[in-house]
Amino acid sequence: MRIKRAALAVDSWIDASLYTAGQRAGEAWVNFSGLFDRFAVRGGWRLAFEGASEAVNIGTAGCVVMLALAIPAFRETSEDWLKQQELAVTFLDRYGNEIGKRGILHDDSLKLEELPDHLIKAVLATEDRRFYSHFGIDVIGTMRALSANARASGVVQGGSSITQQLAKNLFLNNERSIERKVKEAFLAVWLETRLTKNEILKLYLDRAYMGGGTFGVAAAAEFYFGKNVKDISIAEAAMLAGLFKAPTRFAPHVNLPAARARANDVLANMVEAGFISEGQMLSARRNPATPVDRQRDLSPDYYLDWAFGEVQKMARDGLFGHERVLTVKTPLDPAIQKRAEEALENGLRQHGKTYGAKQGAIVVLDPDGAARAMVGGRDYGTSQFNRATDALRQPGSAFKPFVYTAALAAGLYKPNSTVVDAPVCIGNWCPNNYTRSYAGAMPLTSALARSINTIPVRMSLALGKGNAKAGRAKIIEMCRAMGLTTELKDTTSLPIGAAEVTVLDMAAGYAVLANGGRRARPYPALDVRNNHGETIWRHDADAKPAEQVVATSVVADMNFMLNKVVEAGTGRRAIIEGVQAAGKTGTTNAYRDAWFVGYTRRLVTAVWFGNDDYTSTNRMTGGTLPAMTWHEVMAFAHQGTETGPLPGLEGTAGAVAQAGDNRDADAAQSSGGNLSRRSFEVIESIGNLLRRPARPDRQATGGGNGYPAQIAQDGVRALGGRIALP
Repeated sequence: MRIKRAALAVDSWIDASLYTAGQRAGEAWVNFSGLFDRFAVRGGWRLAFEGASEAVNIGTAGCVVMLALAIPAFRETSEDWLKQQELAVTFLDRYGNEIGKRGILHDDSLKLEELPDHLIKAVLATEDRRFYSHFGIDVIGTMRALSANARASGVVQGGSSITQQLAKNLFLNNERSIERKVKEAFLAVWLETRLTKNEILKLYLDRAYMGGGTFGVAAAAEFYFGKNVKDISIAEAAMLAGLFKAPTRFAPHVNLPAARARANDVLANMVEAGFISEGQMLSARRNPATPVDRQRDLSPDYYLDWAFGEVQKMARDGLFGHERVLTVKTPLDPAIQKRAEEALENGLRQHGKTYGAKQGAIVVLDPDGAARAMVGGRDYGTSQFNRATDALRQPGSAFKPFVYTAALAAGLYKPNSTVVDAPVCIGNWCPNNYTRSYAGAMPLTSALARSINTIPVRMSLALGKGNAKAGRAKIIEMCRAMGLTTELKDTTSLPIGAAEVTVLDMAAGYAVLANGGRRARPYPALDVRNNHGETIWRHDADAKPAEQVVATSVVADMNFMLNKVVEAGTGRRAIIEGVQAAGKTGTTNAYRDAWFVGYTRRLVTAVWFGNDDYTSTNRMTGGTLPAMTWHEVMAFAHQGTETGPLPGLEGTAGAVAQAGDNRDADAAQSSGGNLSRRSFEVIESIGNLLRRPARPDRQATGGGNGYPAQIAQDGVRALGGRIALP
């Protein structure tokens, strides 16, 4: 009962409180209404006040909407919005001559007052005559453009001010949408609050796209007229000013009549604006601007594309600070580059149909990795795909030097070690030689010279102590150390060149053997300067030092063996009279790829031939067209120069083999299986006397050339039957 009475009391209190509050609120509203009734406006004033009230309401809502639209526009900005992110790179050859440009071809090195007055007036007369009087948006110009477009039922005039166009260039894209135009308007006003009129105009003249890959009037003047922008005439200034509207359509190297017609419109605008006289206009029309011929520009485009990509990586790594206009001196040798291009094209023109090959690639490096020449295909105009840097192709037997290097580095073999060419299987995979036969015991040097396939497979087993997968892991590790950067798939056929590599990587890997065992990273820049001519990076001072990745003793042994490949093996077509060279042929299954990669003390060159669609060639091997092309390029590059012996071969031809005997004397005595230096020389001399020229159709898979059987038997008899050769 007590609880019930308490609940009724609480309920009564709530009801009374609500009733009292309602009464007081009603009284307050009556008092409030009575107060404002005193300000009531009647008659004509009421209409004005109602309109003003609605305007305030609409204006408030409009401000909210404008703020909502402005926020996305302002998000396009950042604290470093004036920083030019794109690179503009001018490339020079090793002698300091310009060979091409890449990037946005942008030049902002001139101040506004250094630009010709008639150029600035041509731009203002055509693009924004009230530039110095509006607040970022030319309301009068916009209304005029809307009216003209309405009458023409299309877009015939643009109403964007220079500030709006700059905002679009800096922050937005060319999308035609209301959202983009709204952002552009807000950003234009924002720019006007941040920069002076002259700063805005200068940025516009520097950043606007002018066609032909150029940005800014300075770069455009150089590209179209081959002169400094300070030296252009009124007619040339008019042609440049005409590009702002539609740079692609009015580019003079693409459509000269359209460019001149547009320039005439600009000249008329300048007269109408009072910037020049009619006499000056007529004189300019009688002597129209004539651009330089850009149709037949000859430049090492594949090289420049690769070099620009490497420079971009360096810039991303912060090696150039905030500099974006760069001049890069490259190691490119224009004479070698031209000869490489001619050799590739001539080889395919003369022999391509016979061999069924349509494409090729060549890379020439200094032993330290400096890129001397690069050919990424037959015709850059037809295909910009760089087969020297981007095409992944199987190297075949050209991969074997990496396997041999790993095996020698592990101390398992020497050049005069006896190896046996006999059947070997890993699981169900059993590699064969081209002849489908086996040659028996032979020196390791002969195995490499003859490109025997079973020996690298046996090496992988030896490296892994019977575990082929562990052995292949060591081979891949050596490949990485020597400069192969592509992913090498671990398959059973890896030791005979089934993994995919690039031509550039192959050249870099062989360069390790040419320079004495140091890593050779391909590089395109000897030094880099900013737009003020100041050197900001030098390879010899700032690049990472090359680390020793292969022991000099191993390099000496490999150079000895690979020299025999050229002088007495599958690469005899690469012999350069008077120059000691080393290298290796390579041919893949079904003759899809043919390689020759070789080097001297001075240069390293990798050559590949094949087809883009991976169709087979007509039995082309590495010892045919690739070796001949290599010879043509390298023989030219070594004209008039003295080239020393390969690292480790500074003594006699047999010095390395003899050194191998001395270092491994105990093993030789105990095993009895190693040939002496004299034995190897006997074989070599017999082969040189009796060897017949190899036929392309007798070359083994992997680029091997089999020795004639009679020569081998003669060699056996000369050695008293100590070894069995085919």
